[in-house]
Amino acid sequence: MNIAILGSGLIGAKLGSLWAQCGHSVTFAYSRSPQKLERLAEQANAATATVADAVRGADAVLLAVHWSRVDDVLGQAGDLAGTVVLNCCVPLNDSDSELVVGMTTSGAEELARKRPKARLVSCFNTVPSESFAKVFARRTQTPRPNLLVYGDDSGAKELAGGLIRDIGFEPLEAGGLRTGRFVEPFAMVTAELAYGQPGGAALVYRFEKLKD
Repeated sequence: MNIAILGSGLIGAKLGSLWAQCGHSVTFAYSRSPQKLERLAEQANAATATVADAVRGADAVLLAVHWSRVDDVLGQAGDLAGTVVLNCCVPLNDSDSELVVGMTTSGAEELARKRPKARLVSCFNTVPSESFAKVFARRTQTPRPNLLVYGDDSGAKELAGGLIRDIGFEPLEAGGLRTGRFVEPFAMVTAELAYGQPGGAALVYRFEKLKD
């Protein structure tokens, strides 16, 4: 696939590099430092481009920027009509300590309002980036850790599921975009467990239904 990575932080950098290892064609875009993008691309055997050029013709776009930068990057990306957008943004304040959207709506729903023609699916926002490389290294082992996936476009979720499995997670269907009202606070719980509790930040989870 042709994958555009919008954002050069930990999530975008790590997922883009791992997808490139899987054989996908990855293009990094959007950073305050063009040198950082060039460095990421060189290390991952990937490409760099402007946001507009990266999303043009992409099979999937990963939106991986801080919530404060969402409007800026969307402005450069255009209307994203018909484009599968994997959203891993959590609507946090500048200090990443509080949700700025919640309970009566969600960051996922607000993104859908901003870009109603995009095929939006949320994922990769409930596990810390420190887990990605370790999960990828164990991707042939079972059972795999879960990754919550939610969105209103079944085809977009199917495409996202393949990319999630490439990293080594098993996608867990969690409903439509409205589920973001509950998943985004859950992401804060996983952050507390990863960064506020002992044992390291490479946290994963798995849900199971017990049989009678």
